[in-house]
Amino acid sequence: MLKRYVAPILCLLTLLTTTQLHAQEEGVPQLAYFTLEPDLTTNFYTKGKQLGYIQVRIDIMVGSSGDLPIIELHQPLIRDAVIELLGKQSEDTIKSLAGREDLRKTLVEQLNAILLPETGRTIIADLLFTKYLYQ
Repeated sequence: MLKRYVAPILCLLTLLTTTQLHAQEEGVPQLAYFTLEPDLTTNFYTKGKQLGYIQVRIDIMVGSSGDLPIIELHQPLIRDAVIELLGKQSEDTIKSLAGREDLRKTLVEQLNAILLPETGRTIIADLLFTKYLYQ
């Protein structure tokens, strides 16, 4: 009775193992995240005479874990670019969901453009706001 189940189970385990090894050999991207810490805080333009501020925590998604040291090395350049872009935004852009999404896409494009001369390739796959506070 036991012999009847052993052969199919071994075949299934062999098939699963070879499929996983094949996926790793094909270069399936192993995404990794880098969190910019501490949080970034800057001012933004408001309609009145009051000064608004925004505080964000950003996770940068890269195509492989091998790119994490590159992001860490260029962290000051990334932080400066993010603070500069956030400081130029209007109150409407900061407070609206559509503006936040546009801001995220713009950050990905600009950061890749800034890092391209330094690294020779685009490294950042995406960017996430894990904390987004404004006042």
